Amino acid sequence: MLMEKVIENKGLVNLLFDPATDFHTYTIMWNHLHIVFYVDEVPIRVYKNTEARNIPYPKMQPMGVYSTLWEADDWATRGGLEKIDWSKAPFLAYYKDFDIEGCPVPGPENCATNARNWWEGTAYQALNAMEATRYRWVRMNHMIYDYCTDKSRYLVTPPECMACI
Repeated sequence: MLMEKVIENKGLVNLLFDPATDFHTYTIMWNHLHIVFYVDEVPIRVYKNTEARNIPYPKMQPMGVYSTLWEADDWATRGGLEKIDWSKAPFLAYYKDFDIEGCPVPGPENCATNARNWWEGTAYQALNAMEATRYRWVRMNHMIYDYCTDKSRYLVTPPECMACI
């Protein structure tokens, strides 16, 4: 399927490009303070660690990378408004330069404070000014669904939505 959107955690973001025309870099920066999803170095999703507010944060779970294609007309296409163009099948995905760095599973309890874990360094504890600007731009111009504002499904705003960037 020609995916022109990235489905984030209960949200939907139009990509800034046609992903079928060229390779793109998809990155997940996961440390003890936040998880940031990037496409071509542009942050499209930030999930902050708000455990201090009793909101669960994945810190001891192993990370895995899965890739699959499935028929998602009823949920990934604005409630069925956009149909999959089956005439473009078979749908293919290619990967190159795939790399994973992280703590071993089960990780040592000091994984967040280990100086060898560059992703826990000061530079990665928050979005820098350029990333924050890009993230706000993506949310304003390319986000087409945000569960945090979906009052028909969530009568009470989910607690993690209260943690603003």
